[in-house]
Amino acid sequence: MAAFFAEVGDLSNYHHPQQLVNMAGLSLREHSSGKFKGETKITKRGRKKLQKAIYLAIRPFVANNPTFQALHKYYTARSENPLKKQQSLIALCGKLFRVLFVIGQKQCEFDGSKLLKGLPQIETLQAA
Repeated sequence: MAAFFAEVGDLSNYHHPQQLVNMAGLSLREHSSGKFKGETKITKRGRKKLQKAIYLAIRPFVANNPTFQALHKYYTARSENPLKKQQSLIALCGKLFRVLFVIGQKQCEFDGSKLLKGLPQIETLQAA
């Protein structure tokens, strides 16, 4: 995580976690023109070292953290718009940016139940 903070700097300089996602080039953009509606992909216009740092950080989170495991399972197994595994990891990178932003701003500890609170479908996956 040292590489993350080396690239980002002081978190008090940011007002919203989306600024961090944009800085890493992980924000979504739809490639469309006129009546043509193209695919939605990540922009990849950002700091490559930050992209790499957050991606390398999310992989052990998905492997070892029950909250991120549940989110990954939800994203890949949901009935509407299921994501591929790699797409899920990128979505979780954005989620990790938001978590780190809140932890850095409020100086609080990580609480996985707050992260899962908005998704009732997760609770049924955890029970199974």
